Amino acid sequence: MAARGHVQDPNDRRLRPIYDYLDNGNNKMAIQQADKLLKKHKDLHCAKVLKAIGLQRTGKQDEAFALAQEVTALEPTDDNSLQALTILYREMHRPELVTKLYEAAVKKVPNSEEYHSHLFMAYARVGEYKKMQQAGMALYKIVPKNPYYFWSVMSLIMQSISAQDENLSKTMFLPLAERMVEKMVKEDKIEAEAEVELYYMILERLEKYQEALDVVRGKLGEKLTSELQSRENKCMAMYKKLWKWPECNALSRRLLLKNSDDWQFYIIYFDSVFQLIDKSWTPPAEGEHSLEGEVHYSTEQAVKFVEERITEEAKSSRPLRGPYLARLELIRRLRHRGCNDEYKLGDPEELMFQYFKKFGDKPCCFTDLKIFVDLLPSTQCTKFISQLLGVIPLSAPAEGKLALPADIKALQQHLCVVQLTRLLGLYHTIDKKQKLSVVRELMLRYQHGLEFGKSCLKTELQFSDYYCLLAVHLLLDMWLEAGEEMAVWQSLTLLEEGLTHSPSNAQFKLLLIRIYCMLGAFEPVVELYSSLDAKHVQHDTIGYLLTRYAESLGQYAAASQSCNFALRFFHSNQKDTSEYIIQAYKYGAFEKIPEFIAFRNRLNASLHFAQVRTERMLLDLLLEANISTSLEESIKSMSLSPEEDDIPWKDLYDNRDLTVLFNWDPKDRDISEEHRKLSLEEETTWLQIRSLTLRLVSGLPTLSHTVHPKNSEKTAENGVSSKIDTIRSLLQQLEAAVDSGKRFLEQKIQYPVLGPPPTRMAGFFSNGSCQCQTSLFYLVSDIYELDTNGLEESTEIQERIGNSFKSLLEQLTDLFNKCKGDLMEVRDGILKTHPNILENLVFFVETMSITLWVSSYCECVLRPFKSSLQKKKKKKKETSVVMPPVFTSFLDYVTELQTLTSNVIDHIKGLEIILTALKLEELSIDDTLLSQEEKKFTKTVQGKVQSSYQHSIQEIGELLKKRLDTIKKLKI
Repeated sequence: MAARGHVQDPNDRRLRPIYDYLDNGNNKMAIQQADKLLKKHKDLHCAKVLKAIGLQRTGKQDEAFALAQEVTALEPTDDNSLQALTILYREMHRPELVTKLYEAAVKKVPNSEEYHSHLFMAYARVGEYKKMQQAGMALYKIVPKNPYYFWSVMSLIMQSISAQDENLSKTMFLPLAERMVEKMVKEDKIEAEAEVELYYMILERLEKYQEALDVVRGKLGEKLTSELQSRENKCMAMYKKLWKWPECNALSRRLLLKNSDDWQFYIIYFDSVFQLIDKSWTPPAEGEHSLEGEVHYSTEQAVKFVEERITEEAKSSRPLRGPYLARLELIRRLRHRGCNDEYKLGDPEELMFQYFKKFGDKPCCFTDLKIFVDLLPSTQCTKFISQLLGVIPLSAPAEGKLALPADIKALQQHLCVVQLTRLLGLYHTIDKKQKLSVVRELMLRYQHGLEFGKSCLKTELQFSDYYCLLAVHLLLDMWLEAGEEMAVWQSLTLLEEGLTHSPSNAQFKLLLIRIYCMLGAFEPVVELYSSLDAKHVQHDTIGYLLTRYAESLGQYAAASQSCNFALRFFHSNQKDTSEYIIQAYKYGAFEKIPEFIAFRNRLNASLHFAQVRTERMLLDLLLEANISTSLEESIKSMSLSPEEDDIPWKDLYDNRDLTVLFNWDPKDRDISEEHRKLSLEEETTWLQIRSLTLRLVSGLPTLSHTVHPKNSEKTAENGVSSKIDTIRSLLQQLEAAVDSGKRFLEQKIQYPVLGPPPTRMAGFFSNGSCQCQTSLFYLVSDIYELDTNGLEESTEIQERIGNSFKSLLEQLTDLFNKCKGDLMEVRDGILKTHPNILENLVFFVETMSITLWVSSYCECVLRPFKSSLQKKKKKKKETSVVMPPVFTSFLDYVTELQTLTSNVIDHIKGLEIILTALKLEELSIDDTLLSQEEKKFTKTVQGKVQSSYQHSIQEIGELLKKRLDTIKKLKI
C-alpha cells in the first residue's frame, strides 16, 4: 500500500497487471487485460501501447504497428506511453520512430530535461550526429550542466569522423569542437577527466600534437587519474608523433626505473635509443638532456641500463621476467643491425638456458622464449634441448620405464621443453616409427600428469593437457602429410579421451571440430561447438570453423540452425552497439564512442557475415523452393533482387582468428601473412561465385512470359527486357569470377596443417558443378530469346536449346559418376573415409535444384506455345500439324532427368545399406599405441562418423525425393 501523503497515479495501478503479464512472457493475457482496461478507459494511451507490445511478441506485427502509430499520432507526453512506445519500436527494429516521438514531446514540453535527454539518446541510436549536437546544446541551455555541453562537442567529433570529405572534417567540425572546449577552459569550467580526454582527442585528430602535449603536461593533465600512467602514456604517444626521441627515451627510462617489468616501455626505450644513434644525437652542453630528464643515446648505455635492471631484479621480493627478456630483445636488435656489442650481454643460448632455470616452471616460459629461438644456431638446437632436459628434476627411470616428474613444477618444466622441441623442428625430422614412439611417450606422460589434477574442478584444465595436444599434432602430421589413415582415428581417440578428463578444454574441442569436419562428419561438431559457449564477437572470429562445413556435408537442418545462430549475433550487433554508445555518453567515456562505431562498421562489413548471409539464403531456397511459384514466394520473402548487391566488396573485413588453434610449429610451417592474404583472396572469390549464383536464381521469377513477338516493345517498356539484360550481365560477372577462381587454384596453394580451411571452390570446379550451373543460366537466356521471338522465327534457337538439354544431361551424369563409391570402407583392417563423395552429392543436389528451377521456367514459356498450336490445329481441323522440335527435346529431357534422379536416389539407398551393414567391431586397431580403455574411444569416434554419414545421406535422399516428385509434375 502507498505511504500516507504520497499521491500515486491511479493509471500506474491499473497498468501494473499488464506489465506483470508482459514481464512473465504471458503475452495473450497481457492483450486480454489491456482490452478490458480500454473498454473502461478508452483514452488510456499506455494500455494501447502495452497491447501493441503483446501483439508484437505474438507475431502480429502489422496490428501492433497500426496500434502504435495510432498512439504516436496523438503525440503523447505521459512518461508511461513514451517509454512503452520506445520499447516497442526497439523490438520492431525501428529506432528512427523513437526520434519522432520525442521531437513531438519536446515541442509540447519544451523545458523538460528528461525529454530532451531522451531525444538526444534517440538520435544517438540512429547516428543523427548533427541533430545530436543541436539537442545537446538545447539541453545545456535549459540545464547548464557540463556533461550536456560536452555531449554536443562529442557529436561534432562524430560528424567529423563520419564526414565523407576529410577536408571538411579538419576545417569545420574539429575546429568548432576545439573552440567550444577552449571557451570552457578560458572560463575555468572544466570539471571532469572525461572533458580533458575529449579536449586531448580533438587536438590529436587535428594533429596539434604539441598543444595536446601541453594539455597533458599542464594543469588540466592533473585530472587524468582514472587509469594507471594515463598521463605518461599520452605524453609518450605525443612524443612519438612529434619525433621527440630524447623525451621518449628519458620518460621510458624513468618509468622502467619505477617498474622494471613493464614490457611496453622496454620496447619504446630500445626504439628511441636506436633512433637517437641513427640521428647521431648528442646532449646539450649545459642543462637537462630533455624535458623528461637524462637520455641514453648509445648501445653502451643501453647495455649498461639493462644489466643494472637485472642486478636490481635480484633484490626484488618476487622474480621479474622483464629485465631478462629485455636483454634477449637487445641482443636480437643488435644482431639485426649488425652491431658487435651483443657479446657484451652474453651468449643467447646460455642466457635462454639461465632463463629456463629461473622461470621454466611457469606456463608463460615457452611463449617468452618462442620469440627468441631464432637467436639459436640450427646446429645447436638438439644440444640446447638436451641441456634443458638435464636440469629438470625427474625420477630415476626404472628399466624400460620413463623418468617422470615428481611434482607440478617439474611437469611444467618438462612440458616447456617438449613444446620447444616441436618449435625447433626436431619432431619434423624423425621417421614414422620414431614419431609413434614419441606419441606413446607423450601419452604416458599425459596419463601420469593426471595424478596431479585429481582435485581439479570440471571447469579447470588438467596440468598435462598439452602432452595430449602435442601427441595429436604429431599424429595429424602423419595423417595429412603421409596419408596414414590410422593416425586420424588415433588423434580423435586421444582428444575424446582428453575431453573426459578436461571437459572445459577449448583446444580439445576446437581440434575435434576441425578433424571431424575434415572427415565430413558434421553431426558431432554441432554439440562440440555449442559446448564451447562462444561469446559475442567469437561468433565472428571462430564461427567460420562451423559455418564453412555447415551446408557442404549434407546436414541441412543443422546447417540452417548454425547459420541462424551466427546471423542472430550479427543482427543484434546493430542494436547492442547503439546501447554501448548511449552508455558511453551517459558516463563520459567519450574516447570509446568512435571505437564502438568502428567496431559496428567492422562487423557489418565482416567477410563471415556476408558468407553466412549468402549461404543461408541459398540453403533456404534449396529447402523450401520446389517449383517456380514457391521459388518466387521464397525470393519475395527474402527481399532478394538480382540488381541489388549488398556486400561491401571493397571494405570486407576478414575477422577470422586463424591462430585460435594452438600451434607449436616452426616458422617455416606456421601460418604466414602470405597464407592469410591468399586465404582471404580465395574466400572472397568463392563468395563472389556464391553471391552471383544467388542473384541469378533470384532473377528467374522476374522473367515474365511474353505471349507473342509483337509484344517485345511493350516488354521493354515494362522493364522485362532490362531484367534479361541484368541476368546476362550477372552471367558475365559469374564467368569472370569463375576464371579468377580457376587462376587461383592453378597456384596449388598448400596451407599449413592447421591453417585456414580451404573453401569448396576446388570441388565445385573439379566435379563439374560449375560448368553445369553456368550452362543452366545460359539456357535461361536462350529460352527467353525463344519466348520473345516466337516459335516460327526461332528454328536455330530451338536447335540450340535441344543441344543444351542433351549437354546438361551429360554434365549431370558426369557429376553423378563423381558421387559413386563408398563413404566408408575397411581396407587392410583400417577404416578409410571418402568425405569428397559427400561433398559431391551435396553439389549434385544443389545443381539439380537449379536445374529444376530453370526447367520450370522453360515449362512456363513452352506451355502457352503448345496450347496456342493446339487451338490452331482445332480451328483448321488439321490432323498433322507438325510440333516444333523443342517440345520433343524438352519432354525427352524431363524423362531423362527423372531417370537420372531415380538412379541417384537408388545409389543413396545403396550407400545407406552399406553404412548400416558396416561392422566397426571387426576393425583391427594398432595394439602397440592404444590401451584397452582407449580402444573404446576409437569405437566411439568411428561410430560418431558412421552415424553422421548416415544422417547426411538420409537428408540428401529426402531432399532428392522431393525434387523427383517435382520433376514428375513438369509437363507442357
